[in-house]
Amino acid sequence: MKRKLISAVVAGAFALAPVAMAQQKPAAGKISDGVVKVGVLSDMSGLYSDLGGQGSVVAAQMAVDDFGKTVLGAKIEIVSADHQNNAETGANRVREWFDRQQVDMVTDVLNSAVGIASGKVANEKKKLMMNVGAASTRLTNEDCNPHTIHYAYDTYALANGTGKAIVKTGGDTWFFLTADYAFGHSLESDTANVVRATGGKVVGQVRHPLNAADFSSFLLQAQTSKAKIVGLANAGGDTINSIKAANEFGITKNQSLAGLLVFITDIHSLGLNTAQGMLLTDGFYWDFDDKNREFAKKFFAKMKKMPSMIHAGVYSATMNYLKAIQAAGTDDALAVVAQMKKGNVSDFFLRNGMLREDNRMIHDMYLMQVKKQSESKYPWDYYTLKATIPAAEAFQPLSASRCPLIKK
Repeated sequence: MKRKLISAVVAGAFALAPVAMAQQKPAAGKISDGVVKVGVLSDMSGLYSDLGGQGSVVAAQMAVDDFGKTVLGAKIEIVSADHQNNAETGANRVREWFDRQQVDMVTDVLNSAVGIASGKVANEKKKLMMNVGAASTRLTNEDCNPHTIHYAYDTYALANGTGKAIVKTGGDTWFFLTADYAFGHSLESDTANVVRATGGKVVGQVRHPLNAADFSSFLLQAQTSKAKIVGLANAGGDTINSIKAANEFGITKNQSLAGLLVFITDIHSLGLNTAQGMLLTDGFYWDFDDKNREFAKKFFAKMKKMPSMIHAGVYSATMNYLKAIQAAGTDDALAVVAQMKKGNVSDFFLRNGMLREDNRMIHDMYLMQVKKQSESKYPWDYYTLKATIPAAEAFQPLSASRCPLIKK
């Protein structure tokens, strides 16, 4: 009797073992917790909110809706939060999302300091971050990791487009007005390297706090430098306010401004009379072709403004993430990244897109010039395409990479 009882207990244990193992580890081809959850982390209320913010949440939801709202039979959900342009706040939110809310992927992350800090959390938690909004090349150099994809643009691509073009047209002496944090430092450094390599000279720089209230003292230093070009290594509200102040102080009568990261929403805020003639580098323009216009008009119906590069990038990143889950048969972060690296990734945003071994998504970038008021034929008709920068040339070459993922 005792022997039969022991046999029954052992048999029961073996019968339960597969169940216990299945609870500990998801079966292949399944979603880890039955839901795919995407977190949109952005500046919802500060100087970058027009570039990303609620528009990024809308763009991510548009991708989910267009995909069909489920993947591998699992519901897709969007959550969002305001990082307040604070690295600690952003990293803590990402940690809480991963630990308590079962978020699988975080996107936008519109601030380089936030992006670097949050990327470290993603790597620690073995979850995926598809960084669209942050620009510092540190994300694919010393701070790269297997769980962070740098998706839309970076400071190397911006410098390689705008900086090189301006020097070649005679703007060979530069003074930088720089936002004093990781993004600004990276943009200044990358542009200064391009200026020097193209035959130009950097005569000085000044750094201003994020979301500066007054640019007068900084612009006075730029004016005193007598540089032909004042390079604006800032973004969003800081770029808008520095351009307005430069015009008010008459700096633009003798010096030219180079907006090193300018979005279409910035041009809309400035107006063509103020921004006309400016050269800039972008990864997206709503009026390129029918596919771009189709996305842009749907976005405009919801947000009453045309999408920025970040909005288009968030849509693209979310859509391609879901496609990779579908193809890989799992939401495991590294399996999704491996799937994306299997071939070219192309859509209305990614032209000649390819995910490299350093987790940099490369794609064509564009040198644009802001139209004169007389050249604009309809609302948001702001840009003339001056040159397409091929994907392989737009971004830092792997030979120059400091990313530990690169096999030397």
